[in-house]
Amino acid sequence: MNENIVVTIARQCGSGGREVGEILAKNLNMAYHDKSLINLAAEKSGMNPEILKNADERATPSFLYSIAVGAIGMVPFSHGMPYDTPVNDRLFVLQSGIIEEEAQKYPCVFVGRCADFVLRNHPKLVRVFIYASPEKRIERIAKTNEVESGEAKSLMTKIDKKRANYYNYYTSQKWGRSENYDLMIDTTKIGTEGAAKIIEEYIKLIK
Repeated sequence: MNENIVVTIARQCGSGGREVGEILAKNLNMAYHDKSLINLAAEKSGMNPEILKNADERATPSFLYSIAVGAIGMVPFSHGMPYDTPVNDRLFVLQSGIIEEEAQKYPCVFVGRCADFVLRNHPKLVRVFIYASPEKRIERIAKTNEVESGEAKSLMTKIDKKRANYYNYYTSQKWGRSENYDLMIDTTKIGTEGAAKIIEEYIKLIK
């Protein structure tokens, strides 16, 4: 049985979810994965990483939906996908396989990529959703991207919609719904450091 602690982090745009994951991984000496999964998928498949980046966390309806939701962990990297399989589906299947492989090797923190669903049968899984007030998120997005608040608000809405559509499509569950997570943490007042500490305490309690 796999005894590695694995933390998956879903996050609202601008909530600091990626930073929470980075802090947690550093504090607990865990492997950290987010966009790095794209490069791993490119290495495994031989596909152009730039093409995969454009498809990252985007849903495209196709016949592979049944594979994605019904056979995660059963589709090896060498699985012969038809040449016309959408890149989005190829990436989802590839990333899912990599997520399972990495979780078997050592304790990991995964940000996004439906990792909570992919690893739903993992015995030591901690599923986290990070959110914050709209005002705080807009402030963070504006600062990070060096844009005005109006543009930051539009970007926030667009990215959240994209993430929700991606998650809802590939998992048949609802992104951000409490029953899909073990912890839902608001970073508005406690910040990313505080959120990481809460997750650390939770891990201590379940060990």
